[in-house]
Parts: sequence; structure tokens; C-alpha cells
Amino acid sequence: MDRKKFIKLFNEFVVRSSEHYSEFACKNKNAHRLKPDDNCFIRTEFAIDRDRILHSGAYRRYQGKTQVFSFTNMFDEETSNRSLHTTYVSQIARTIANMLGLNLELVESIALGHDLGHPPFGHDGEVALSKSCKKAGIGEFHHNIQSLHLIDHISRKGKGLNLTFQVRDGIISHDGEAHNQIIHPERDKTENDIQEYIKLRKNGEKHNWMPATLEGCVVRISDTIAYIGQDIEDAIRLKIMERKEIPKDCAEHLGYTNSEIIDTLVKNVILNSHGKDQVAFDEEISYYLFKLKKFNYQRIYTDKNVKKARKKIDRSMEVLFDQYIEDIRENNKISKIFLHFLNRKDKNYREKFSDPEFVRDFIATMTDRYYNEEVKSYLLPGSFY
Repeated sequence: MDRKKFIKLFNEFVVRSSEHYSEFACKNKNAHRLKPDDNCFIRTEFAIDRDRILHSGAYRRYQGKTQVFSFTNMFDEETSNRSLHTTYVSQIARTIANMLGLNLELVESIALGHDLGHPPFGHDGEVALSKSCKKAGIGEFHHNIQSLHLIDHISRKGKGLNLTFQVRDGIISHDGEAHNQIIHPERDKTENDIQEYIKLRKNGEKHNWMPATLEGCVVRISDTIAYIGQDIEDAIRLKIMERKEIPKDCAEHLGYTNSEIIDTLVKNVILNSHGKDQVAFDEEISYYLFKLKKFNYQRIYTDKNVKKARKKIDRSMEVLFDQYIEDIRENNKISKIFLHFLNRKDKNYREKFSDPEFVRDFIATMTDRYYNEEVKSYLLPGSFY
């Protein structure tokens, strides 16, 4: 390999691509990692991060995890899953970032990795797992924190992916459920700030937390754009609601279909963010988006059928969590937490974390199907192992 030629070509590419960046974009030269890493002479640091995420086991498991409607993938494979949602976020974020002159590889890396720490069964699984974590004394469970934990400490047999600060910050700073008309980047954030945020959130404290880059802000707002209309489409498909139930004023301002809603929101963000160090909706669109979020919550997320699934998840999560704790303490080597998790982790991971943290990490990596099989193994007589 002609190493010098590759370096020359790569440097020319970096200069050429940077010429098209906005003054507010994160430049490739500013990427930095906690630990030194081998250089790649044909990819930027953010492209390396993207590829590490794409080839991780956690990324492959996206397709087996619920987005909103638990257990529906058993009878309707077109209902959204975590993999589809992540792809939608990535494409929406890239569209916005491209128009704003931002770093597309940084945006893509954050978008593809933002939900890696999600447990099975979406938000319901997250709430149930958080209850068990608090009971075990390891603090609340939040999927954005778990996503960073997976990247730093679980992947590659416990060695971590060693991603850049900018990607790691964007991942832990995403919050599609929060509603912000305007998002400004907090450019002076440090690694210490991230660790302090983790402590506060695990203790149940709220924190006004924004990404360190404008690219991270784009992913954060794109998360909302990706799910708000798609959840309505899934609810209609599953006969939980009818399209005519969408509030008329919201539909008139945002659209009646997912496609129309995405088109309205993406264009509005671009118009209100171009040439500025912010990502924003205008006041009118922000108002109707917030109203539509409240409608979704009342009409979809708290639907009686969704609540039924939530009760099942709550009960089974407690059983599984307690059983794995017992398996570890009794050194039950045929338990799946040994066979499929702890036996595959290096010494540093096993020495750094506690038994409840092992259990949290194992459950959070599960797909819906794997979780269901484990529940059956422990609860159905004669089926265990």
C-alpha cells in the first residue's frame, strides 16, 4: 500500500469537503477521543465512528426491538421497530444537515447510535427496567445513558468502541420526548460534564441538557420528526385510532399523513435554522407539534391495549432481574447471563461493575424475542434450560 499517497488524497478530501461547511459546523479536525486510536487514511474520524456503530452487535439487534407497540411484531412485521426508527432519524437528520452545511458523517454517526441502549419493548421496557434498577440500588435507567455505557463499556467484549467525544455527546444528549422550539448547542461541554449529568439523572434529578454540536442538535430534533407521524400511522394500521381523530388544527398546519408531517417539519426547521447557530421551529409550528405530541400521548401511548402490555412487561421484568441476580450469586454457570453475556466480557468489565449492573446491561441488550424466550424459560414448568 502506498501510505503517503493515501495520506495526500485524504488530506485533499478533508480540505475540499470543509470548504462547503457552515461556520457553525463541527470540523473533522476537531474530532477527539478519550483514548488514542489507529489512524485510517481513507475515512474521517466521524466516518470511523459510523462504521464501528454499523458493525456492532447492538446495531444488529435494533431490528428485534419494539419502537412503541409491544408484541405487535409477532403478527405484523410492518409495524415500526427500533431499526426503522433509527434509519428514519438518520435520513431526516442528513437532509436537514445537508441544507444547513453541517458535517453529515457526524450527524449520521449520532443518529445511527442514539438508541443503542434501548431495552426490549421500547418505553415500557425502559420504565420497567428502571424500577428494578432503582430497587437494586444502581439508580434510574435511561436509554440515552445506557447507549453511551454500551458504547464505552459493553461493546467489543467490554473494551468499548472508543468513539469521538462529539458522537458520544450527541448520543447521550438526544431526547425526542422533550419539546424545544429552539435548540442551541452547548459548545463548552467536557467529559466531566457528561459524567456529572449521568450521576444527576441516575439519582432522578432533571437537567437542562443540550448537545455540544449543532449536528447533535439536528439529530435531537430529527428524533421527534421521525416518530411523531409514524406512531400515528402505526396506530391507524393496528386499529387503535382512525385518521379522522387527528386534531383538525394540527392536521391543517402539519399534515394528515406521516409524509406530510415530515415534509412540513423538515422544511420549517431548515428555514428557521439556516445561517444560525441553532436548530429551531417557528412559534406556530412548534405550538401545533406540541399539541400533536399531547394527542399522541393521550390517544396512543396510554391506550388500554398498550397498558395491558405494560403490566406484563412490569411483572416479567421484576422476575427476570431478580432471577439473574440469584444466578450470579449462586454462580449458576448454565444461566444465560453467563453463557451469552458475562463469559464474553473481558476482565476489566467484570471487575469494574456490580452484579445488578451486569443484569441491567444484559437485559438492555436483549431483543423482544430473546426476552420472551427467557421469561418462558423461567416461568413455564419443565422448560428451563
